[in-house]
Amino acid sequence: MAVDETVRQHKYLLDESQMPTAWYNIIPDLPEPPPPPLHPGTHEPVGPEDLMPLFPMALIMQEVSQDRYIEIPGAVQDIYRQWRPSPLFRAHRLEKLLDTPARIYYKYEGVSPAGSHKPNTSVPQAYYNAVEGIRKLTTETGAGQWGTALAFACALFGLECEVWQVGASYDAKPYRRLMIEAFGGEVHRSPSDLTNAGRMLGANPANQSGSLGIAISEAVEAAVADPTVRYALGSVLNHVLLHQTIIGEEALKQMAMAGDTPSLIVGCTGGGSNFAGLSFPFLREKLAGNINPRILAAEPASCPSLTRGVYAYDFGDTAGMTPLMKMHTLGHDFVPDPIHAGGLRYHGMAPLISHIYELGLMDAEAVPQTECFSAAVKFARTEGIVPAPEPTHAIALAVREALKAKETGEETVILTALCGHGHFDLPAYDAYLNGRMEDEAVSDERFASALSTIPVM
Repeated sequence: MAVDETVRQHKYLLDESQMPTAWYNIIPDLPEPPPPPLHPGTHEPVGPEDLMPLFPMALIMQEVSQDRYIEIPGAVQDIYRQWRPSPLFRAHRLEKLLDTPARIYYKYEGVSPAGSHKPNTSVPQAYYNAVEGIRKLTTETGAGQWGTALAFACALFGLECEVWQVGASYDAKPYRRLMIEAFGGEVHRSPSDLTNAGRMLGANPANQSGSLGIAISEAVEAAVADPTVRYALGSVLNHVLLHQTIIGEEALKQMAMAGDTPSLIVGCTGGGSNFAGLSFPFLREKLAGNINPRILAAEPASCPSLTRGVYAYDFGDTAGMTPLMKMHTLGHDFVPDPIHAGGLRYHGMAPLISHIYELGLMDAEAVPQTECFSAAVKFARTEGIVPAPEPTHAIALAVREALKAKETGEETVILTALCGHGHFDLPAYDAYLNGRMEDEAVSDERFASALSTIPVM
């Protein structure tokens, strides 16, 4: 067989001196401010004192900051340099397989110690808690990526880490649990019998597969019971999305190195941190009139909060312990089908992304998981990286758009975030490759029950 010498991989690398030294806060650049979180009892906007049992003051201030840029602490930058700046690739071989004129780029975050984008926020969260003298962090995890990242960060700053892992993921991904434990974290299957929320919600057999909402309830309950413990969230909140913008800031520089400008930016969305991290710096440039890409969120068809949820104030957890956040939600009681992309099984979308969606500054499409894994296999066999199940949703939409470009001949430049590798997700690939993976047809009736429990404002 002749070797095709015309297909060469392009890899765009920044050196350490080009790593961003500040996170980008998009809120001051939006045409309207996002609605504030509300106290669940009074329905009044929450103040810093309401959040202090959960977060250190530095993160609370970032949550409400009006500063466009927030400096990354030196200690955090030092740890970031272990894997940052991360590479940007041009997917020449995938383009050739698809026979498309579209140019496809992907920002690869699987080079971090945890194998995903999550340490971009776990490291600063652990740092700020350590500075304030906290001894332990509690959290939830869906696919296990966030739990892994937080256990890694806690180990670096001498903190204990306790993780409630969604039951379906705990059962399907034992190696992710073992990685959390290798970093020093303690892992519980959620719902558990260790918390009041876990015992109450776990009594319903329909909840036994677990959900991110249930796991959040358990982790929050454990945190507020001890003044030396705080809670850490891996997505959804403003400060988490803020920390992830280092992805997009680097990608802006790397696209300039490539001499290209994206016409489409697509990222997977569960809680929204990966999508925000890639897209917000580009949205800043779009709002300034410098570029004009379409910004597209890819979500799972079995948990489609943006495309089939309602925009309303709802709890971030199932037991109703968190502040009320205005977001696209399927209802805090919704327990999604145990799809393979465990990190996207969240009933609500980040309030900031929901607000931007309502402003018409981005689009969203839902993708069935068999289409995602079909695209993932094409990607793995051309680009040499087995993607985590979550970013396969974005890869699937990138493939769709690349094939459209083949039909129309329209110049299309696609940028996506490959937010993690799938080395601990191979049972999902086994199900797909051996014909056992199915797409759930979610009816409106399925959503109706959970949507009926959204608080009346």
